[in-house]
Amino acid sequence: MKFNGRIWKFGADIDTDAIIPARYLNTSDPGELAKHCMEDLNPSFVKEADKGDIIFAEENFGCGSSREHAPIAIKAAGISCVVAKSFARIFYRNSFNMALPIMECPEAVDAAREGDEVEIDFGKGEIINHTGDSTFNCQPIPPFMQELIESGGLMGYVRKKSGG
Repeated sequence: MKFNGRIWKFGADIDTDAIIPARYLNTSDPGELAKHCMEDLNPSFVKEADKGDIIFAEENFGCGSSREHAPIAIKAAGISCVVAKSFARIFYRNSFNMALPIMECPEAVDAAREGDEVEIDFGKGEIINHTGDSTFNCQPIPPFMQELIESGGLMGYVRKKSGG
């Protein structure tokens, strides 16, 4: 799994209410959730983000409630993946369940600037910052977790494995 995109950078302790404000949780429609992704942190984010762009964040990204709406909103907004120094554990699990690729790589986050162009190889655990002319090695995503994402998330994975 490889991704190329422009970085959108966010700080530490970005909770699920900042990713998708609770006032929009009356729907589970991905398209509707996408319209409001990160709007309280950066009102122009959804309008300016291009399909394939990548979120970089500091520590504890996705903290707060355990709702799946947050990774759904990010993915539906066209963001290809998220790189952070660390993730809240429930967000980490929900991301894989909802087929949103995520990776922890503190050094890459520290070196990144908003707008940098990066290439990410989840299988190799490699992030190449083309703008900053630097390469970072991170823990690769295990093959079974990559299979979860490639299957469209946990439900797709279960359907695939059960033959249904």
